[in-house]
Amino acid sequence: MKKIIFTENAPAPIGPYNQAVLKGNTLYTSGQIAINPATGDLITTNIEEETKQVMENMKAVLTAAGMTFDQVVKTTIFIMDMNDFAKINTVYGSYFDEKTAPARETVQVACLPRNVNVEISMIAIL
Repeated sequence: MKKIIFTENAPAPIGPYNQAVLKGNTLYTSGQIAINPATGDLITTNIEEETKQVMENMKAVLTAAGMTFDQVVKTTIFIMDMNDFAKINTVYGSYFDEKTAPARETVQVACLPRNVNVEISMIAIL
């Protein structure tokens, strides 16, 4: 049986999906973009602020599932421009201990929802 994870501290889904699904001891998150859940505003001031909002949204989803970034085993980062990779990586990396950071891939894509610059999804284990 799967458990649906939802928190008002992250953007609500805008389609037929959930913020995350817990199956057994594994959490599968949907991708998060830089929407401020309190205001509904899209944060695109700069790539660092955008990435920070994405990670804060992800933190809220993990917290709602009773988890932390320490339990993340895999991430996927989708970016619009690979030239932003270093800036995204700096912000992303500040949420993890480098020695125990998860596996990850980073992929440049042609377009993301609402024309954002970065979207991140994760898998975590209890």
